[in-house]
Amino acid sequence: MNSQPALIQLSKVSRRFFLDEMETLALDGIDLIIQSGEFVSIEGPSGCGKSTLLAILGLLDTPTSGVFRLRGTAVDTLSRDDRARIRNTEIGFVFQSFNLIGDLSVQKNVELPLLYRSMAPSERRKRAEECLESKYVPSPETHAWSTVRWATAAGGGGPGIGGLSFNPFG
Repeated sequence: MNSQPALIQLSKVSRRFFLDEMETLALDGIDLIIQSGEFVSIEGPSGCGKSTLLAILGLLDTPTSGVFRLRGTAVDTLSRDDRARIRNTEIGFVFQSFNLIGDLSVQKNVELPLLYRSMAPSERRKRAEECLESKYVPSPETHAWSTVRWATAAGGGGPGIGGLSFNPFG
């Protein structure tokens, strides 16, 4: 039996958006538990709330109702600065296409957020390589992350990778 709290626990989480007089229910009573080390895929048709859920899990948005616990701590009790620190040090976003620089290599795109940590270039390279090798099995065409351009890594469309990772750089 695992005595550690779940990495992520959502209890009856809902998210509503209001625009003028129109209300949109993006998430409705979501219950979810993710343990540390688990690999989870969130799938569904366009407009079903995947991006809204990822924004909440990544501490970029908050639920309208329900409880979100991160390692046992209710996220709504965290200060804005605490959320920013957690995003900077513990949550890694991997975007499928937006927010990526097509002229940079896959490795350089992964390294980029580490600039905000005032990390030495050699350490950034090492961490990015470790992250890529541990999270993604390279194909023969993408075995050299430092030389493959993001825009050409998957036949011109870029790798179909999207989501977020907790503690992506170890």
